[in-house]
Amino acid sequence: MSSFSSSEAQSKKNGTRLSETRSIDYIPDNERHGHPFSQFTLWFGGNLQITAIVTGALAVVLGGDVVWSIVGLLVGQVLGATVMSFHALQGPRLGLPQMIISRAQFGVLGAVIPLVLVCVMYVGFSASGTVLAGQAMAKLLSVSNVAGMILFSAIIIVIAVLGYRVIHKLGKVASVVGVLAFVYLFIALLMSSDLGAIAQNNHFSMPMFLLAVSLSSSWQIAFCPYVSDYSRYLPRNVSGVKTFFSVFSGTVLGTQASMTLGVITAAIAGSAFKGHEVSYIVGLGKSEAMAMVIYFAICFGKITFTTLNAYGSFMSLTTIVSGFRNQTTLSQRSRVIFVVLMVTISCVIALLSEPAFLKHFTHFLLFLLAFFVPWSAISLTDYFIISRKAVDIPALFDPRERYGYWNMFGISIYAIGVLIQLPFIENPLYHGSLTWIFADNDVSWIIGWFCTAALYYAFRRFDRRVLPEQTIYPASGR
Repeated sequence: MSSFSSSEAQSKKNGTRLSETRSIDYIPDNERHGHPFSQFTLWFGGNLQITAIVTGALAVVLGGDVVWSIVGLLVGQVLGATVMSFHALQGPRLGLPQMIISRAQFGVLGAVIPLVLVCVMYVGFSASGTVLAGQAMAKLLSVSNVAGMILFSAIIIVIAVLGYRVIHKLGKVASVVGVLAFVYLFIALLMSSDLGAIAQNNHFSMPMFLLAVSLSSSWQIAFCPYVSDYSRYLPRNVSGVKTFFSVFSGTVLGTQASMTLGVITAAIAGSAFKGHEVSYIVGLGKSEAMAMVIYFAICFGKITFTTLNAYGSFMSLTTIVSGFRNQTTLSQRSRVIFVVLMVTISCVIALLSEPAFLKHFTHFLLFLLAFFVPWSAISLTDYFIISRKAVDIPALFDPRERYGYWNMFGISIYAIGVLIQLPFIENPLYHGSLTWIFADNDVSWIIGWFCTAALYYAFRRFDRRVLPEQTIYPASGR
């Protein structure tokens, strides 16, 4: 197995260079840097983007009102972001990307089960982002949609290869660009509409309210498998409270702003919005010059968001391969190959996608959420309650150590957690038998998360692991 050791000089170099050399390996203390505020700008800027606008608009397009849709979306943001932000705390304490930590609950090879599904989901999300951004880039540069998507994918490859520092710098710029663009869009929208009529669009409906909650909570929970990837370089002794609220406030404020804009836009536009989301938003620019600026803002927002998905899928693929190859590090050449592979797959899906296919594929991706909600519940319950934040980090890379190849207890609870959700899933691909209890709304993630956490804790006596009393770090990692 590869050694954890490296020279002091190399560690300092890694800590200051723009391009990232680390991947799934532990980040030693002398390479840690940054401030929790970087988490705010990353998640705030990353969520000020067109896909979040369209997702928020669905609350109205599917029959909801303005006022209660906005309230429901906010409730969902808070619920989902709370779960997400707890995952973010694992990064600084353990110095590891998110999914490799799952080896503590599932075993070194057992963690591959949720990892494969995570890879599929993020490749799919990257593909859908490539379609929208490619179209905007095509308009911006006066090229074909195919050329726009290929160029967009090339940019994503470069940023994902450069890694952590560049992604966070991009998040800071995206925050500025996003705020300026959104302020303009809100002003343009409100000045051309009847605010009184918007405020009167207020008719509470429980099914539509639950739909809004589900839309935004699912959005936030989808970040859980990679949120620690972007916090793992923070100093190990960084304030957990500041880290939590930086992630929480950034993702809630950014997403709620986008989704609120979507709600108001859909309410004003009516049938003119559905199927013409990007062109309608760009049309708010009123002039050709302003339309180009909005196209640029859309492209920039999607670059940030799609890079998060590409980087997360690359880290997940690396974790899968390293488990079978018994590795702790990844060469720079392998890093480039893995990133190119994941982004290329996303680009090919985008290029081959017809609008109807992409819609069905999105339904499939949302259905996959049911398969990593139980993972989230197990991960947080084990880390914060059962293991009490104590992890044997070297053992995560060696299946002959305490976590083993497969942890059948964790895998069994995970499978039960998936099955528990099935009756409550409402998706065009699958209709649960008990969704009528919640007016045919999908609340499966809430039931699945809390039931899985309760089962994992209640039956912990069947867990055969010998847990460490405190976190064990690599010999040269402190």
